[in-house]
Amino acid sequence: MPKVSVDIPQQLLDDLNCHVGEGRKFVSQSDAIRTAIRKLLDRMDDVDTMHGRVKE
Repeated sequence: MPKVSVDIPQQLLDDLNCHVGEGRKFVSQSDAIRTAIRKLLDRMDDVDTMHGRVKE
């Protein structure tokens, strides 16, 4: 799996880390970020569909 490096504001990272760890929603920061990206892309697909834009 490719690795990607991003700059994230500390406050956003702190908020993310509140949901990461044993007994929380995500097992790792990577898991949380992958889930967020998938959800964003799904929403973008929904918006494209609503506006009649077709993916090629």
